[in-house]
Amino acid sequence: MYPLKFKPILKTLVWGGEKIASFKHIDTDRHNIGESWELSGLKGDESVVANGALAGKTINGLIAEYGEKLIGKANYGKTGTEFPLLVKFIDACQDLSIQVHPDDALAAARHVGSNGKTEMWYVVEADKGAHLIPGLARSITSEEYKARVADNTITDVLLDCAISPGDVFFLPAGRIHSIGAGSFIVEIQQTSDVTYRIYDFGRLGLDGKPRELHTDLAMDAIDYTVQDDYRTHYEKKKNEETALVSCKYFTASLIEADRPYAKDLSGLDSFLIIVCTGGQGEITDNEGNRESLRQGETILIPASTKSVEFIPEGSLTVLTSFV
Repeated sequence: MYPLKFKPILKTLVWGGEKIASFKHIDTDRHNIGESWELSGLKGDESVVANGALAGKTINGLIAEYGEKLIGKANYGKTGTEFPLLVKFIDACQDLSIQVHPDDALAAARHVGSNGKTEMWYVVEADKGAHLIPGLARSITSEEYKARVADNTITDVLLDCAISPGDVFFLPAGRIHSIGAGSFIVEIQQTSDVTYRIYDFGRLGLDGKPRELHTDLAMDAIDYTVQDDYRTHYEKKKNEETALVSCKYFTASLIEADRPYAKDLSGLDSFLIIVCTGGQGEITDNEGNRESLRQGETILIPASTKSVEFIPEGSLTVLTSFV
């Protein structure tokens, strides 16, 4: 198999902006593009291959055909033909709703066939004043939560963080959060689209009607634990791989290179996702396959690949992720 590129799945959302099209070099007249789903196995939103002999096939169709050669033996045993991760670019022109995601157990109990949603954010760009909410600012009870949603003061107990490019936040299922206006991020998450909307600032949807809230469903999903610091702190290293997040659902790292950088995959029983957040270049694998890579593009390296080399043209910044 060879490195795979996919057609982006563009989502028009009331809070979306115009950055995704320019960042990803997409020629479109669409506005309010809030999300570009780069790699998704979610039913109804399955990514379609854009390059090479497999062009036109869906990611889950490829897993059915190639199995562990594509995603790894352990992953294939756990998730079958559903790709286990969902990768997005998110452009927040307005504040997103205050929301929470259920964990696996609660999602399975309420939504047949659904996973919970643990995720991470990597800030690619941040406008002046850009911010987000990564969790609670202080401890509250479920009773206080419900009262504050009712009287529109829930934001008073949430932590609002100013952000800069390169900031990283890990959000396990159950943590209240919101992406704020001016944020342009990469989100890596479990394959799930179960979201409980807690508060939406009285906003109307694209249909001109108030968007549905899930106050009661969210109350049982929330983890009311307060963290001292919600940011993931790391030290950037040029031409080295920097670990960002490691949990049972995914591992993510950052590579900033201005010279060729080789990554050994021979001991990895998993696919590798590569998301380019800056610069351009190409990648080559141990079988001699070559693929160009530039800002805004995402590539999937099959689990059968033994090594991959990043070859920058000037400089190249990528996120990598696997399960």
